[in-house]
Amino acid sequence: MYRAPLKELRFVLNTLLSTGELASLPRYADYSGELADSVLTEAARFAESVLDPINALGDRDGARWTVDGVRMPAEFRRAYEQFIAAGWTQLSVDPAEGGQGAPLVLATAAEEIWFSANIAFMLCPQLGRGAIEALALAGSEALRAVYLPRMISGEWSGTMNLTEPQAGSDLAAIRTRAKPEGDHYLISGQKIFITYGDHDLAANIVHLVLARIDGAPAGVKGISLFVVPKFMPTPDGGVGARNDVKCVSIEHKLGIHASPTCVMSYGDSGGATGFLIGEPNRGLEYMFIMMNSARLAVGLQGVGLAERARQQATEWARTRIQGRPVGTRSETALPIIYHPDVRRMVLTIKSGVEAIRALSMYTALQLDLGRSLPDAAARAAAQARGELLIPIAKAWSTEQAQQLISLAVQVHGGMGFIEETGIAQTLRDVRITSIYEGTTGIQGNDLLGRKIGRDQGAAMRALLAEIRQELGGFSDPAIVALRASALEALSALDASTTSLLATLAAAPANAYAVSVPYLSLCGTVLGGWLAVRAAAIATKALAGHPEDAQFLRAKVQTASFYAAHRLPQALALARVVQQGAAAITGTEADLI
Repeated sequence: MYRAPLKELRFVLNTLLSTGELASLPRYADYSGELADSVLTEAARFAESVLDPINALGDRDGARWTVDGVRMPAEFRRAYEQFIAAGWTQLSVDPAEGGQGAPLVLATAAEEIWFSANIAFMLCPQLGRGAIEALALAGSEALRAVYLPRMISGEWSGTMNLTEPQAGSDLAAIRTRAKPEGDHYLISGQKIFITYGDHDLAANIVHLVLARIDGAPAGVKGISLFVVPKFMPTPDGGVGARNDVKCVSIEHKLGIHASPTCVMSYGDSGGATGFLIGEPNRGLEYMFIMMNSARLAVGLQGVGLAERARQQATEWARTRIQGRPVGTRSETALPIIYHPDVRRMVLTIKSGVEAIRALSMYTALQLDLGRSLPDAAARAAAQARGELLIPIAKAWSTEQAQQLISLAVQVHGGMGFIEETGIAQTLRDVRITSIYEGTTGIQGNDLLGRKIGRDQGAAMRALLAEIRQELGGFSDPAIVALRASALEALSALDASTTSLLATLAAAPANAYAVSVPYLSLCGTVLGGWLAVRAAAIATKALAGHPEDAQFLRAKVQTASFYAAHRLPQALALARVVQQGAAAITGTEADLI
């Protein structure tokens, strides 16, 4: 049974990241710790009482394809009705568009809770949020007036349609066509891997589709973005005639069975009516609005599922009685958490979850600052930092989640391989997260080429300098050793960044060969910095003999474990980044 980690989330929001300072900015003047606590309490209630109880049911029954459309479990339909009735789809949407205007960092904390409770359900509203952002920023006034109110309310859902059978991740190769027809376009083609491409939760589905206008340039420069609704809107805001778009099948998958992954066909009967978003041939630029939002959300999926696995593994380790552990004087068997190696595994999971959570929420906070700070230069710097961190938050969080959840299965022993314990579903559900919205390799390439390479490491060096200064100010004897470990890892990342930039200029293939190890190095070091920050805060608070001393001692303990067991991995990753490329690029492909 999942329980939202409210104390952890409050600590990250209010103490580790000091998000209360957002209230000094006009955009978030209504934000407060009390508001955040109220939102998280209600998010937890919904997760625990509505979403978690139907999680296993969704895994067992799944979405079902029929000739009349995809049918969801009845329990999911009822949950969706409650979700939109509570206004959750409006949480972080700009008030100017009819939303509640909560900071993204708060929405991030709430979404972690929901992803933990039922990731398959949450994929529907999550994609809708990305579509809302793309339309709000790039859509015409007429398109926004028709679609945004109903999408923001959740009455209509949204999707992103990129991938095609022959193209995969290579969007330059897409073939979906858009033929001009009066004030609209006729869309024809096929898209695959479309999450919630069809379902019966919402009254209408608004597809955002990449396609080529006839005569457009080849490659990514000729891609445009279109709104293609499942049903044509009526003047009064209802749904009218069915558009020429349908789901022809859904995939049979390893996990997230209640999230329909659809093969979508456009224009089988002459062409689906579509409306151009923004300017022609700028579709990929607009789609990246959705993709950035979706990538941070996918990283959160890793956090949420890893937290679920942490709870499952910890509960099992505390209640499974087996053997007399080495180092104890007990004459009887004890819970397995007393066995040193089991304790190592549980601490690995705990420290990993706290690191990816902190990094994800720190990233969201930078994006909040990037759209709300009064000074233009400060806004630009925060936005650049948020964009720098997005591929790390997405890829490192999901890769770590897979490792941590696999370790949670190991904690269960043989029972972890049995469906009834529930941990097997968590492992199956998490596997896709490092693949969709851009594989880990794509995130590594994005970090290297579009982030580090574009500004010659300026945003990364600014972050590292700030971290070094902060770590230097931690002088409490209890955390001096932790600070030293973090500084050593930070130096390894700094040197690797310099080395990688030189390699990128001289031999680009060698740089891209180690982009994923570099991304992992970034995540490992940044996670360690935030762990040491948490330990420094906790150590200072413990001096005042607080009521939550046990929680604070755990923060110091977890950071100590991270410093001893996780940060040394940064040194190995740095060696790979600086010396490992030739072992890849120098290998003949036909000898592999």
